[in-house]
Amino acid sequence: MNYERDSFLISTEQELLDVDFIWRSLNGTYWAKDRSRGTIDESMRNSICFGLYDKDTGRQMGFARVVSDHATFSWICDVFVEEEFRKRGLGKWLLECVTAHPSVKNSRSFLGTADAHGLYEKFGYKRSELMRRLPNP
Repeated sequence: MNYERDSFLISTEQELLDVDFIWRSLNGTYWAKDRSRGTIDESMRNSICFGLYDKDTGRQMGFARVVSDHATFSWICDVFVEEEFRKRGLGKWLLECVTAHPSVKNSRSFLGTADAHGLYEKFGYKRSELMRRLPNP
C-alpha cells in the first residue's frame, strides 16, 4: 500500500525498507535502545511496516510498525521521523496512514509512549492503564 504527498512517499512494501537506517534510528530511542539487530529484523518480518521516504532520492526518513491480527487488535510501535525532517507534519501524516490502514482502522488499537501523548490523542487515542508482562532476563 502506497500513499503520496508532495515529494514524499509512505509505503508498506517491505523491500523498500532501509533496515540499517531503522536499526540505527531505533538504537537512538529510549524504547528500543537495547534491541539487537536480529530482534529488530524479526519484529519487522512479523509486522506491517510503514516507511516514510523522499520520492526523488528514495531516502528513508521515518518508520512505524504495526502488530495486528488484521481483524480485532493492533499495536502501533516504533514510530519515528528523523530529526531533520520533523516539524513538517510528516509524523502526523505517517499516523494518518497507519490509522487508516485496513488492519488498524476497525481494530482496537493500542500503543505506548512516554513523550508523544498529544500527538496520539489527535488520532483518538486515550490515556489509560494497561497491564503488561515483561520477559524474564
